[in-house]
Amino acid sequence: MLSFAMQKEGWKLLMASSGEQGFELLRAVPLETATCIILDIMLPGMDGLRVLKKLKMEGLFRNIPVIMTTARGEEADVVAGLELGADDYVVKPYSPKVLIARIRAALRRIEEPAQAPGEKTTWQQGNLRLDAARHEVHYGETPLELSATEFALLQHFLAHPDRVFSRNHLIAAIRGPDYPVTDRSVDVQILALRKKLGEAGDMIQTIRGVGYRFKGTIDPGVSS
Repeated sequence: MLSFAMQKEGWKLLMASSGEQGFELLRAVPLETATCIILDIMLPGMDGLRVLKKLKMEGLFRNIPVIMTTARGEEADVVAGLELGADDYVVKPYSPKVLIARIRAALRRIEEPAQAPGEKTTWQQGNLRLDAARHEVHYGETPLELSATEFALLQHFLAHPDRVFSRNHLIAAIRGPDYPVTDRSVDVQILALRKKLGEAGDMIQTIRGVGYRFKGTIDPGVSS
């Protein structure tokens, strides 16, 4: 049923019944062919979380968005997937329309945004620089590898330095309103982003009882 629904969208599918077979398929096709991975947690042999960890360790596949599907709706399972770098998750049972909407959202996040003439595309705070048009983040001369969700969070912070945002606001800003997510899941994404930012991670401050703020180091009106 899911395969039929996706084919109606015009998508070409590669289907695997195990994590091991999934890696074989990925390595057998041109890299640009794989634009999104739907990954079940409950798999024979290598489970979905181990597959995800391996995907993020291999340079060729780490930037492909991954949507986890699971029959286990416990927060611990969702958080584990997000900590390992999943871009999204869907808890079973779900309708094909819901999953298709999540796939479209994931694909939009990795596409280069259409920029209006004169619209700002780069931000810099201290040694941290983000280029939205190129989908690149650098700390000094070092490139940083961020997931699509982490990139969107950082871009939102850099575009609004020194403002405090609730968790609900952050999710609505990068994924749209009424997106189902727990506070803990947001905290995990922020924690992962801080780790990848290294020394710059301290610029994302926790405002107890409210949410988060990005502490700017330069005049917010200065553009790069």
